Amino acid sequence: MASKKSGRGLSSSAGLVTYYDADNRTAVHIGPRTVLIVAAVVGIAIYLLNLCL
Repeated sequence: MASKKSGRGLSSSAGLVTYYDADNRTAVHIGPRTVLIVAAVVGIAIYLLNLCL
């Protein structure tokens, strides 16, 4: 016979839920705008380096 499924979802995602729900004030927090600006600057720098070389 088939056993009943629990209503909690995937057991493999339980660690991720616990990880992302944790509130760690000592962690480094980077805003999404900062990530986009850094990615754009790195992309432009690589593009310019490819033009020069």
